Amino acid sequence: MTPRQFLKKYNYDSRLVTGEYFSSEPLEIQEGDKIGVVLLNLGGPFKAEDVTPFLYNLFMDPAIIDIPLKGVLRHWISTFISKSRGKNVAKDYEEIGGESPINRLTEEQAQNLEKHLNEVYGEKGGVTFHTYIAMRYWHPLSEEAARQMEKDGITKVVLLPLYPHYSKTTTGSSLIYWWMLEQEGEIPKWPTTYVFEYAANPKYIQAISERIDEGLQRFSKDIRGDVQLVFSAHGTPTREMKERRDPYCCLIHSTVEQVMAHREQDRPFHVSFQSKVGPAEWLTPSTPDKLEELAHEGIHSVLMVPVAFVSDHVETAFELDIEVREEAIEFGIKHYEVVSGLNSHPLFIEALGEATAAQLQLPALNAHRMEVSGDGAPTTDSSYPLRPLDYLPRFKADQRCTRCHQCEKITEARRWTVTPEENMAPELKAKTSH
Repeated sequence: MTPRQFLKKYNYDSRLVTGEYFSSEPLEIQEGDKIGVVLLNLGGPFKAEDVTPFLYNLFMDPAIIDIPLKGVLRHWISTFISKSRGKNVAKDYEEIGGESPINRLTEEQAQNLEKHLNEVYGEKGGVTFHTYIAMRYWHPLSEEAARQMEKDGITKVVLLPLYPHYSKTTTGSSLIYWWMLEQEGEIPKWPTTYVFEYAANPKYIQAISERIDEGLQRFSKDIRGDVQLVFSAHGTPTREMKERRDPYCCLIHSTVEQVMAHREQDRPFHVSFQSKVGPAEWLTPSTPDKLEELAHEGIHSVLMVPVAFVSDHVETAFELDIEVREEAIEFGIKHYEVVSGLNSHPLFIEALGEATAAQLQLPALNAHRMEVSGDGAPTTDSSYPLRPLDYLPRFKADQRCTRCHQCEKITEARRWTVTPEENMAPELKAKTSH
């Protein structure tokens, strides 16, 4: 489906912020099923010539760039902008190796996840897992993934976003695109479920914390104790939060809250938003503004944590590590480092596995308890039952201190660590809404 064809059929409705193009109920899995796990991601250019068409595909998507332009007019404007910006953006990629690292890293994540799923869940249940990559704006596209899935004889599908925090501009855009391909008969209609968010999965949280520990080692011992954390997330227009009730901002802050709770509030921290484009009001503070503010307060040592990104790509490797670094130094930040992406951190792969398996009624999950500890090894005091995501309780809103000044209190992240008593509570046996 071309961007113009998608644009012609696109209409905004509430499913873009709930994800309910598909059921979020767990799929019943039978022995012999072949389960296709589709990793939804942004994509990126493989070479300089890919940059302009990649940008064109992105600018044409009304789910991410919501402007009242359709048809030929939007096509012309997107063509003009992508061509005019293409050369400069290609230079950005050239500084980080000439291509987007997201392609290679997503492939590694897919391979590691497939191996993990089959070893932990597939062999016990007599089913096989196959992972596929569906990039939104560059290859391999959703159509390519679906063609391979059809050849492989896939019988059930889990749509798994590599976005831990749901937003209509990321997961929502991928879901509506997959759904529209189904409606137009361009791909098969498999029994399908999807993962809404995993913003507070304990293994995801611990993986971020371990990356922070690695980042802190880049500072000399004499200043390490003075380092403050800045969690930098990709921004979105405030309209998405205030008018559309997009849960993204709340979920970002839920993750930060849980990371710092896991770290026992070991140092000062801040949340900011990056990558603003256009004149519209976006989530604030911007990352450069926050760094300038910290510099004025006499803070000279900062560790950047790209919290919304699960792999290294241009917005971390170039924007944060090169462009924003230069701004920070100008502001007076003397010691500046950027945390590496989660990439294929073993705990993150396990978190993806849990998010996938939770949406499946697998024989292997009868009385199954997932466990987590400091190095990923099981412990008896930190285990939690694996339940469908919609059946998990949320953290309580009045207990989250990490919020933006614009907070609409839209939602809280799902809480995976349900106690045995809570697990038996009647309210957890009924589906809760997003």
